[in-house]
Amino acid sequence: MAQKRAHGRIRSILLTGGGTGGHLAIVRSVKEELQKRGIQPYYIGSESGQDRAWFAEDGSFAQKLFLPTRGVVNQKGFGRVASMVQMIEATRRARRFMREQKVEAVLSVGGFSAAPAAFAAVLERTPLFIHEQNAREGRLNRLLKPFADTFFSSYGASRIDYPVAARFFETARLRQKVGTVIFLGGSQGAKAINDFALELAPALARKGIAIIHQTGTSEFERVKLAYETLGIEVDLFPFDTELHRKIARADFAVSRAGASTLWELAANRIPALFIPYPYAAGDHQYFNAKYLSDRGAGWVVRQQELTPETFWRIAPDEIALASERLATLIDRGGAGRIVETMLERIGG
Repeated sequence: MAQKRAHGRIRSILLTGGGTGGHLAIVRSVKEELQKRGIQPYYIGSESGQDRAWFAEDGSFAQKLFLPTRGVVNQKGFGRVASMVQMIEATRRARRFMREQKVEAVLSVGGFSAAPAAFAAVLERTPLFIHEQNAREGRLNRLLKPFADTFFSSYGASRIDYPVAARFFETARLRQKVGTVIFLGGSQGAKAINDFALELAPALARKGIAIIHQTGTSEFERVKLAYETLGIEVDLFPFDTELHRKIARADFAVSRAGASTLWELAANRIPALFIPYPYAAGDHQYFNAKYLSDRGAGWVVRQQELTPETFWRIAPDEIALASERLATLIDRGGAGRIVETMLERIGG
């Protein structure tokens, strides 16, 4: 495939990682930034997870490779041995792919999908860059951090802006009062958040506060019937690829605290009550939300401690102040700064 010349000569940069939409959203953002600079990126992901659904038909990559991989750390006994053998073979294939494509740098965004190409980068002595999306480092990223040329994070002293799509910044506005609440449980939904929304709904309706509610596919029919029984009008949907438009209409969010969702809300300056997924690896969703909470830019409550009083205790003046503070915590251009750093480090 023909490639444009950029920064003096052809660049061959590999993006890797996935398994979840949070990882893949970063890949997509960085891919778009590379293309703006005339660089066609390569991608290595997994045959499982959401990798294929996101990128199998994406013709903007120079080449793609999907490998049969799965997590190792959560396996036991023979399952762990089988996963390790599979990972060794996947790493061998990733090394061959990188040699054939003359890859000059690798950006790993984490997740089990990233392991083969990240290990291959270390073995090939190819510059490895890592983006850690959560406040608590994932196991793979923590393992490979000593081998990374640059370790990007949106938390801490040397933070870099999270790579959020420009559309969330374009509709950002200061929230000063709550006329609409949006409930977000992620693409898979969250029963706890759905139940919480239904518990709050009668009081919200009495106060004239509109409801936007993402239920997840598996919960949609149950929640739809519950709203109909309550006789409450709601903008209800299982999932929406244009979710940013619904977020822009809302004044307050009740949400899980996956990194992509958290920073997308921050970019749009919409304050949120975060209810972290209690079984997230390393409890990372809690620490993601705590980062904003500690700075007066959001609220966080454990799922088992969630009550309607938690919601109603948040005062209108606190919402306006949190919305103002969110503007100081993230700026557009995060993906661009990641790409610029990579090109500088590899001699662009």
